[in-house]
Amino acid sequence: MTAPCSVLVSLEDTPWYHCVCRCVRRAFLCGEDPFSGLNFEHRRGWIVERMQQLAALLAIDVAAYAVMSNHYHLVVRIDRERALGWSIEEVLRRWTALFTGPLLVTRYLSESRGSMSRAEIAKVEELAEVYRGRLHDLSWFMRTLNEHIARRANAEDGVKGRFWEGRFKSQALLDEKALLAAMAYVDLNPVRARLAETPEASDYTSIQERVVELPEEVASETGSQEIATVTAPEVTLDGERLRPETETQVLPRAPLMPFDAAAQTPWAVPFAFDDYLELVDWTGQALREDKSGYIEAREPKIFTRLGINGEQFTGYSERLLKAFGTAVGAPASLVNLCARRQAKYLRGIQAARAVFVAKQAA
Repeated sequence: MTAPCSVLVSLEDTPWYHCVCRCVRRAFLCGEDPFSGLNFEHRRGWIVERMQQLAALLAIDVAAYAVMSNHYHLVVRIDRERALGWSIEEVLRRWTALFTGPLLVTRYLSESRGSMSRAEIAKVEELAEVYRGRLHDLSWFMRTLNEHIARRANAEDGVKGRFWEGRFKSQALLDEKALLAAMAYVDLNPVRARLAETPEASDYTSIQERVVELPEEVASETGSQEIATVTAPEVTLDGERLRPETETQVLPRAPLMPFDAAAQTPWAVPFAFDDYLELVDWTGQALREDKSGYIEAREPKIFTRLGINGEQFTGYSERLLKAFGTAVGAPASLVNLCARRQAKYLRGIQAARAVFVAKQAA
């Protein structure tokens, strides 16, 4: 039985999560459709653009992403403390950048606030607390991202109906080992699928954005479909109406999370960027078709620091997250999560013992 979102996404366990969402139809709706011969590559740019907009407005930061032909991956960190520190006005301005909001909120944010009654102001403050919760809610982040893309794609195709397969899937990343494995897994998706030879040649991935920036054509592609999407129907989420593309195109776009080798900054990836690049390059070479899977070069030093079995990491790199269930982490992290969830078992303990336990010296 599928576990409820409140169990799968628990900030008491971890703020880090790996998410994946797939298109519902057989056609490659975000890339080139081999059945119709049409190319929908520009939609991958839509996803990147919307993801960056949401990261700028919500208290959820993006550490890694990969937009493939019919699915996408994200690694994110939820920053509840940041959301709790926002003023009521800040919360309302962020929310109404994405949603139209009720008339009371519009009045509160305008010069007519002084004419509002105490009861009306109290209602606005009540709404603000609801919005504050949503601004650091992973489900709202993903729903807002997916509904926006579905509306644009359906308008472009002139069709109605579901665009995404269903609710996004998420995995809790319980420790640094899990975070490192998930980020590398996501960044190497195109290499693993033999769509790119190197990480920096992997279009629409965070590793390419970090190394060589996004392809120049992304900016033009994301705006080239505006005529097709202006007449898209209104979409509501729990009674809240999403703003149309004509209003959201000007929204700010947040950069990817920075790296912090000292692991002292909560809103940064707790590794040195050079170490991470070395790991991705090393693992990417092992995944290439012309490689046997064994690399004579010295294993990345980050493996030693985190106590990861490099040989097993390479072996699991194509199926690492599939070997786990709703959470990824070292054996002790999974055992502790079992106790907190009052569960008897979590899938992945065998993989955790193989990958996240350092190789013993002979």
